[in-house]
Amino acid sequence: MTIDAELLRALRTAGDGAVSGVELAERLGVSRAAVWARVAELRRLGYDIEAGPHRGYRLLSAPDLLHADDLLARLGPTRVVGRDIRVFQETVSTNDLAEKLAHDGVKEGVVVFAEAQTRGRGRLGRKWLSPPGKGLWFSVLLRPDCRPQETTRLTVAAATALARAVESQTGLTPEIKWPNDLLIAGRKAAGILTELSAELDHVKHVILGIGVDVNLTARDFPADLRKTATSLRLETGETVDRAELATAILRELDRDYARVCRGQFEAVADEWERRCTTVGRDAVLQLGDRQIIGRAESLDADGALLLRTQHGHLERVTGGDVRLERRE
Repeated sequence: MTIDAELLRALRTAGDGAVSGVELAERLGVSRAAVWARVAELRRLGYDIEAGPHRGYRLLSAPDLLHADDLLARLGPTRVVGRDIRVFQETVSTNDLAEKLAHDGVKEGVVVFAEAQTRGRGRLGRKWLSPPGKGLWFSVLLRPDCRPQETTRLTVAAATALARAVESQTGLTPEIKWPNDLLIAGRKAAGILTELSAELDHVKHVILGIGVDVNLTARDFPADLRKTATSLRLETGETVDRAELATAILRELDRDYARVCRGQFEAVADEWERRCTTVGRDAVLQLGDRQIIGRAESLDADGALLLRTQHGHLERVTGGDVRLERRE
């Protein structure tokens, strides 16, 4: 962990209290002059840090930006997800950056954030709107010991983790639409794109791309999306702390990834079904040129959707586009 991350963690741990320059210097293993220099740099970034000769240092406020050292300081120790965090001001797609890191041999758990994406993408090649400073656009690199057909479990786990984090930070009650959408009041607020590299019977790596519409206003959405998309700000009426939400999501992702790796996917799937708007509903599934009409019954052991067709057959579905029929 960097000096800035340790410094911010110390200030955050102190809460409303202050930490002396001597204590910080000893903790960080640097001089008091070096502490002062780092504080000055953090102030330049927008951190309001009070300093007094007899009071020490106290963090009063933080800017609305994603700063890797601060995210690490907020997050604290994790098992896998978030032990390495990288933030870019702008990129084409965070999934593309994570893919490059995967091929460079970077360990699993690295998270790549971007304040803006120029070509953010969702499932089925759809464009994902990613305006600067308004949302959370990030990707997580994982290297699970599993078969390719089992990676649907990770999408399920990511959806439950994302829903839990949003609920804890906003008080909203998100619902999950299979396989990857987070809905609030029936409108999409977040999505997950799972991409993988695999051999016939083993996964090399998985990239979870996550987009959350955090502080977008109605004007930020194109006219054709305003009836189907929303943001946390629109639903709560308040600006949401993006950095705090980001760390909550990473914490919950780490928790659910650990549960999947320990063979506890059934517990994750149970939570998913409680939040899912798809299970128990009549649905139309589009798989390329093929259309399947039926009723979504449950998930199987690998996280695939089990759809009972009009003809009584049980179809196991791992992809496609789902349109839910209206409830009577």
